[in-house]
Formats: sequence, C-alpha cells, structure tokens
Amino acid sequence: MKKSILFLLAILALAPLALRAQTASTNAPGTNAPAMAAATNAPPADTSGPTPDPGGTLTGLSVDAQSPNGTFIVTAPADLSADDKKDPAKVKKFADDTKAFADYTAQSKLEPLAVKLSDSVGHNRVAINFMWTLITGFLVMFMQAGFALVETGLCRAKNAGHTMSMNFMIYPMGMLGFYVCGFAFMFGGMADPMSPNNGGIATMGGYAGLNHEFGFHIGDKFIGLLGGKGFMLQGAGYDTAAFALFLFQMVFMDTTATIPTGAAAERWRFSAFMIYGCCIGTFMYPVFGNWVWGNGWLSNLGSNFGLGHGHVDFAGSSVVHMQGGVIALIFAWLIGPRHGKYDKNGKIVHPIIPHSIPMVMLGTFILAFGWFGFNPGSSLAGTDLRIAVVAVNTMLASATGALGATLWMWWVRTKKPDPSMMCNGMLAGLVAITCPCAFVSAGGASLLGLIAGVLVVESVFFFDKLGIDDSVGAISVHGVNGAWGCLSLGLFADGTYGDGWNAVPGKVTGLFYGGGMSQFWAELIGVTVCFVTLSVLSLIVYYIAEMLVGNRVSLDVEIEGLDVPEMGVTGYGGMVMDKQSETPTLKA
Repeated sequence: MKKSILFLLAILALAPLALRAQTASTNAPGTNAPAMAAATNAPPADTSGPTPDPGGTLTGLSVDAQSPNGTFIVTAPADLSADDKKDPAKVKKFADDTKAFADYTAQSKLEPLAVKLSDSVGHNRVAINFMWTLITGFLVMFMQAGFALVETGLCRAKNAGHTMSMNFMIYPMGMLGFYVCGFAFMFGGMADPMSPNNGGIATMGGYAGLNHEFGFHIGDKFIGLLGGKGFMLQGAGYDTAAFALFLFQMVFMDTTATIPTGAAAERWRFSAFMIYGCCIGTFMYPVFGNWVWGNGWLSNLGSNFGLGHGHVDFAGSSVVHMQGGVIALIFAWLIGPRHGKYDKNGKIVHPIIPHSIPMVMLGTFILAFGWFGFNPGSSLAGTDLRIAVVAVNTMLASATGALGATLWMWWVRTKKPDPSMMCNGMLAGLVAITCPCAFVSAGGASLLGLIAGVLVVESVFFFDKLGIDDSVGAISVHGVNGAWGCLSLGLFADGTYGDGWNAVPGKVTGLFYGGGMSQFWAELIGVTVCFVTLSVLSLIVYYIAEMLVGNRVSLDVEIEGLDVPEMGVTGYGGMVMDKQSETPTLKA
C-alpha cells in the first residue's frame, strides 16, 4: 500500500513539468501549411536575356560570345585612356555605355539569377520533403514485422504460423484495397475549393489536383464526407506528390489493419480474415480518415463551428490506432473468448500465457524504432524543424509508458513485473503520444505516457472481467490509449505550434495552457465519432464474413491449433504439442 501511494505521488510530482510551457520552439508549418511557392513542375526561369542585334552590339555594348546554354556574354566598357578622357565625345559614350551595362546587368542578369536561385531553393526544399516522407514511410512499413512478432509471441505456439500469416497477408490485401479506391475516398478531396482547408499536399509542391470532395452544405458551411479523385492512382492521382502521399498513408492504413488480427487470434478463420482484409483498405479505414486528414467535416469543426482547430490528430491516435482498437473490440466480442479460458460463470480459470516473451520484446523494440518514422514522418516535411520535438516526445512517452505499466503491475496488481505488460505499456505510451506529439512539451509527453502505462493495465483487466478475450491486449493498447492520446491534446497542447492548422489562425492550445475547453470538445467529438462509425462498419463486415464463410474455426481445430488445419503447415517444425499444457516439446 505504501508503494502504491509513493507511485501516485510520483505521478503528481511530474504534473508541474507537463504544465510548463515550452519556451523555445520552431514554429515551421506542418502538413496544413500554405502551399509552397516553388512547385515541382514549375518551368525553368528564362535566363536568355535580350537578343543581340545582327551587328553584334547591344545598346552600345560588345557581345563577345554565346555560352552553351544560349545566354550571351556581354562585357563592360573598357576604361578610358588618359588621351580619351580629353575627348568629350568619348567621355559621353563611356558614360552611356556604363549606364547601359548597369541597366542590362540589373534587368537581364541579376533578376533571372535571383529567380533561378529561388526556384532551386524551392525545388530542393520540396525534394527534401519528398525524401523525408518516403524514408519515414519505409520505417513504418517495417513496423509490420514488429506487430507480427508481438502478436505471435503473445499467442500459443500451436497458432504461430496462422498468426504470422495474418500479419503477413494483411499487408498486400490492405494495400490493394487502398490502391483501388481507399486512397481516393480518403484524400481525393483534400484540395476541394469549397472547403476552407484546401491547401492540397502543401509540403510537396502544393499539389492541388485531388480536389473533389463529396458532401453537403449547411448554410454556407461545407460538410465533407468522402473524396472523389485518385482512384487507382489515375487522373489526378498520377502525380509524384500523390504517389509519395499514397505510400506513406498506405503503411499507416496497414497499421490499423493489423491491430484486429491480434485481438481475434487463435480462433479466427483465415478465409474470414481475408474478407476483412478486402474491406479494411477499401472503405473501413478511409471514411473516418477522410473526415480528419482528407479535408472532411471533423477537420473543419474549427473553421465551420469555432471548435478549436477542429479535430487535430498529428500522426494518428484516432485515425490509425483507435480505429484499429474499435475494430478489435467488436471482432473479439462477437467471435467470443478462446476455448477453456473462462468457466460457465465467466470467471477466468485458465489464463492463456504467451509462448515467447523474447519474441514479444524484440517486436516491441522494432515497433518503437518504427515509431520514429510514424510520428516525425507525419509532418510530411523534413524541412519542418519541429520534427526534433516530435521525436523526443515520442521517445519520452514510450519510456514513461513502459515504466508506468511495470510499476503498476509490480506494486498494485500482481506483485511481479510482468514482461508482456512492460511491452504493452511502452506501446500504450507510443499510441497516446501519436496525436499530440507536435503540440506538447517534454514534460507533457512524459506525463501522458505515464498515464497511458497505467491505463493499459487497468483496461486489460477490465475487458477480461467483461469476458471480452483480447489475445494480445490490442483493444487496451490501441483503442483506449488512442482515445486518451486525442483527449490529452485538448488538455496539454502548450500553444507553441500549429498556427493556421486546419485553416484556423493561432496556435493549438489546450485547457491547461489557457486554451479553454474548445479544443478538448473537438477532440472528444472526434473520439466519439470514431467509436460509433467503426463499430457500425465492423458489425457490417463481421456479419458479411459470418454469412459467407463463418468467422470462427471449429472447436476441434481450435484445440489442435490452427496452423495445420488452416494453413497446412506448423509454425515450428520438429516440435509436437502437449495438448494438456499446450507447451511445445522437442521430439526425441
């Protein structure tokens, strides 16, 4: 009891750190900044200058030669000799030529040079942003390996091949759906001129071709619902900026897609999973994604209704993680708990333990590494120096999340530091900081990560008591802490970043820094809409799969393990399973 009190006092001691505004910051624009002046497809500057006359003179100046790029080299008038200076006519001609040379230099040399230099700087800035976005997208793609290891390690060995296969196949299935129509639904209206937030892909040349949003008007306010351009990356989608955005956002979608595979693992029929894989990238993920990141109505709550800067989610606590968590909740609830875990009264009688803690921890480290692409990469701009703040805040929240979960399990819950909960605590801190990472101070990141670590532990126990069997804790890590991350922005945003975000003047400021409740209400509305929308879509997809193929494997298959009956091969060769303890033992 004393240790619990000390732990709570430690949390309170960190609170002042979170409430201290960050005094030094770089306020470069983020993803919603105005379009850059130098577009990638801008024509080269005209540096040819005036054309010499056939006599080889230009306003009295001598043309010496023609350079390889077509410009003419014009020499300055030579200084007068002592004798020439005595001739008034030569003195006058020298003065006229000197003025002509000065005028020519100013008009035909310096001005094109400045334009050319400006174009070069603009092009390099855009190129840096392209490269940053692509590289961080590659990092996020590698997170799929981390998810596969975490989920498989937390399940039993007899289902390792099946769980790994779901994590593997969700990548191509989700990608193809996002390519066919998901990307267009999500981002096809981001530059629609009817919306106040129509900057296009601002950091990559200001590309504004994705400019058709389906929606309706309430008075003079446009309510965007779904994008309408960029299907199969054709038409307006066939642009370098759109391709870069597609890659980065596709791997984000894949993160959402893989979360439910852990919650429903060890009893989900692979054919039903494949049906879900067709649906997640095509319409389940893009709908809410459009409303927040694609110029939809939630992003414009500020412009249209005066609620802060609208629903702000820098890197996806709601758009990515909470969506995945809600889908996981609905699927785990409907498919039912794993055989043998609960008795007829709903009490846990046979806790199902992970088969490989080292695999779980390795996967967690891979995910933590990939998160440095996930959060800083969401700036879509390597030239936005705020990425340093984002990266450090991400790191700190992961640390306090792991510490909070470890100590809470050790001191309050089980009296042992649970390794699996250490990992879930770190992931919970990362999920929570994903939304506010650019808007909070280091102290704020540390505190909200610590709270996330405690939340994930209590949430896991809560859902277990309800009889909702989540094999890996995905609902608690991603759903609960995705919601907490968004709400924390409405509390801890310190007013040092985000001027003009979602076309709203001023910086994003939360309740604890004098911003009032406006931003918090916008975050709460977004979280509520996410829960309702994804619950409805999940119910539809689940029952479609139920009618077509059935979602749950038979009891015999579940007891034997899904690897051989479902996949035709064991996850671990050279091993047999003791059906009583379900522990792998080496063959003699």
